[in-house]
Amino acid sequence: MANSRQRDCVKYSHSRKKGELLWTAALSVVIVAFLAYFFYRSVWAMIPLAPIGAVFFRTVRRKRAERAKEELKSQFRECILSVSALLQAGYSAENAFVECGEDMKLMYGEGSQICGELSLIRRGLNINISLEELIRDFARRSSCEEISQFARIFSLAKRNGGNMAAIIRSSAALIGKQIELRREIQTMLSGKRMELNIMKIMPFGILLYINISNPGYFDGLYHNLFGIAVMTGCLTVYLAAYSLGELVMDRMTASI
Repeated sequence: MANSRQRDCVKYSHSRKKGELLWTAALSVVIVAFLAYFFYRSVWAMIPLAPIGAVFFRTVRRKRAERAKEELKSQFRECILSVSALLQAGYSAENAFVECGEDMKLMYGEGSQICGELSLIRRGLNINISLEELIRDFARRSSCEEISQFARIFSLAKRNGGNMAAIIRSSAALIGKQIELRREIQTMLSGKRMELNIMKIMPFGILLYINISNPGYFDGLYHNLFGIAVMTGCLTVYLAAYSLGELVMDRMTASI
């Protein structure tokens, strides 16, 4: 368990998908190549522009990790609802978490995040690690506030007694409300995100149209010091506007 505590389960889940990593890396190279061609018409420009590709790669991975975290929250809600039903059927809390793994396999597949976490819990129980500690470990690695809240509630209920099934059911309802509220706000923000994406590609669309309708119109901006300076300034302004737009959207999303 010591090694598993050092891994963020969402990041680990993403890192297992080698195909996604390769696709993201390839897309980063394409972005750098496009910028090198568009602003400098030179393959050698990819070398100084490489840091842009690295930043893009990390940003895509971060966003995918955030989506994986949201997916994990939904899966965890279904998991504890299943646990609640098993508790009502007479199972102990430990056996309920073990048995609900079969339900999660049917719902999400054996390779899902929640099935991986339930497998860790099952193995931990087999070597006599307490369920409370295993759930706290899960919450710590997931970095999900909702799972951390459940871990605290579960630990108190386990220690002080009470209707465990009702407590877990109410926790599932609370997590469900938080998830639905977040989804509604994200739906409201999706229009703003679409507008931002349009603004990102609009400069390239306009300049591409001019270049097609007037071939050679921008030739004076390439392969000379003055042109390089002008295009570098344009690229800097574009990247600054791009970063500002992403920062605003990230702040709005983080405030949910």
